[in-house]
Parts: sequence; C-alpha cells; structure tokens
Amino acid sequence: MKSLRVASLVTGLAALFVSGAAMAGVSVGINLGAPAYVAPAPVYAPPPPVYYQPAPVYAPPPAIVIGWHGDRYWDGRRYWGRDEWYRHHGGGWRGGPGWHGGGPGWHGGHDGPGWRH
Repeated sequence: MKSLRVASLVTGLAALFVSGAAMAGVSVGINLGAPAYVAPAPVYAPPPPVYYQPAPVYAPPPAIVIGWHGDRYWDGRRYWGRDEWYRHHGGGWRGGPGWHGGGPGWHGGHDGPGWRH
C-alpha cells in the first residue's frame, strides 16, 4: 500500500512537471533554477571610413565691383537722370537758375495754360 502511494505521488509530480512544460509558460509557482541561454554581448565594429570628394576651388571674386567706388556707390541711372533734369531745368540744385522753370516741350506737349510744373 505504501508503495502504491509513493508511486502515485511520483506519477502525480511527474504529470505536474510535464503539464507545466506543456502549458508553455503558465507557472504553477515552483521556481526551479534552470540554465538559461544568455546571448553574448554585441560586438560593435567601427563603420568603414567615408571618403568625400574635395570641395571645388573657385577663383576669388574680383576686387573691383561695378558700382562701388571706394566706400561710395555710383548709380548710373540716377546720375544720368539728374543730368537730364539739369539740362531741362537749367542749372544746379534748388534755387539755381531755372529751378521749376523748364522750357517749352519739357513735359511732352502738356505745357498748356494753367499747367503746373
């Protein structure tokens, strides 16, 4: 009788362990130390060196830039516009001879009576 109890106990424990493995992760609460596979530490190798094409070499910009004379800027359009104004209005800056007194034909035929300059 005693051997029947021992045999049934051993069979029950064996069935318990086998069923625990068959349930794939459902734990009964018995924690047995078992060897586990540990992955080795990853090996980091430096990436291969990157070779770049050298930057293109350009000619330096010219030392003389059109429009600049030293630290002053010369604008031809304003110069010739002022020159034309002086030719039609006669003379120099404000208060000079002929200021606001352009000759006939200066306004393209719009020099009628009462026309203001």
